[in-house]
Amino acid sequence: MRADDASVARQTAADLGISVEEAEALDTVGTQVHQRLLTDTDYRTLQFMTEPELVERIRTLVEIVSHDREISLSARAKEQMLAEVLNEVAGYGPIQTYLDDPTISEIMVNGPDRIYIERRGKVEPTTRRFMDDAHVMRIIEKIIAPLGRRLDESTPMVDARLPDGSRVNAIIPPISVTGPCVTIRKFSADPFSGEDLVGFGTFSETMLTFLQGCVDARLNVVVSGGTGSGKTTTLNVLSSMIPDGERIITVEDAAELQLQQDHVITLESRPPNLEGRGEITIRDLVRNCLRMRPDRIVVGECRGEEALDMLQAMNTGHDGSITTVHSNSPRDTLSRMETLVLMANANLPSRAIREQISSAIDLIIHQERLRDGSRRLTNVTEVQHMEGDAVVLQDLFVFQREGFSPDGTIIGRHVACGVRPLFMDRMEAEGISFSWEIFDPESGI
Repeated sequence: MRADDASVARQTAADLGISVEEAEALDTVGTQVHQRLLTDTDYRTLQFMTEPELVERIRTLVEIVSHDREISLSARAKEQMLAEVLNEVAGYGPIQTYLDDPTISEIMVNGPDRIYIERRGKVEPTTRRFMDDAHVMRIIEKIIAPLGRRLDESTPMVDARLPDGSRVNAIIPPISVTGPCVTIRKFSADPFSGEDLVGFGTFSETMLTFLQGCVDARLNVVVSGGTGSGKTTTLNVLSSMIPDGERIITVEDAAELQLQQDHVITLESRPPNLEGRGEITIRDLVRNCLRMRPDRIVVGECRGEEALDMLQAMNTGHDGSITTVHSNSPRDTLSRMETLVLMANANLPSRAIREQISSAIDLIIHQERLRDGSRRLTNVTEVQHMEGDAVVLQDLFVFQREGFSPDGTIIGRHVACGVRPLFMDRMEAEGISFSWEIFDPESGI
């Protein structure tokens, strides 16, 4: 046994409360039980077996295989092996345990031998692993097959989702040198509410009230931030503020938004087939949804030429639209939107694009994942107007850092910037008003 295998066995034994010998037997015996199950049981029969029937069949095979190999297993080890094989047949193999753990927000498979998780904002290694590259590929296929997606040497990358909406990205050799890699961004089975994010410190109670007013007033909002900053969660919360009576159309690469309203239509892009035909892009869907009489358009992420169509929708009567953009700051958000519009080959001058942006977007909500793993709304910024060739931005609320606690947690608070937004007149025309105090930096928010 290799030194790293022995180390994994010892750690597994400690985690599960079994002996090292039993931990070493889990992989070999479990693999043989799984193979016997597939060999001895017709596939269609396996598909229609209830969970109690499947559990009983696996339990019988564990007894048979351990007896044949003359391995003595404790009751705890047998139950663990039963769970492992059940995960292989009915779940997603070694990562099923992490998918079931509500404290884990991300699962990262870096080839068969390295599985990492993110828990409470911190990335940590695990002792679980796949048997080989083929094992990882079987799990990937189980994820993407129901969605009609494909993954092979000609298409070595894929975006998909789990039944609960969790986002999945997979990439395989020859693009990935380390073997098949899978990244799963989990979403809570019970979507976070605005009050939840206030409790997490993402934003303040006053900011939540203000954002609710912005959604009610049908302002066009862009949620910006880096990877893993919590943009989709914030987008979900903003979308949940849309009144029930409105017709909402969502457009995404992989449907993951969890809107709770009744009148929601979800559109999902489609990759090309084996002949290179049949692709439906985000831009195609944005254009199509304009013909579907939407009250609100929610685009999961603008990352290409669809940004032009999104801006045109915002500028032609589809107020209250919401989308997300990858960027490092509110100012960078405008630069990135301009770049994305240029990708559409519209041959528009930069000033014309900036005028479109300044008239279409009312509010930028910028979010960051800080070094302690926490996620904060760092800027709530109004997009005001053009001055010369530049778009004028004005921060309304910012996150003010005040230092670090002894355990490394960032200490800070959200503060108002003392500026009343120009769109307040528009909000008041909709019957929505706020007292001056919420914009007063001395009032404390």
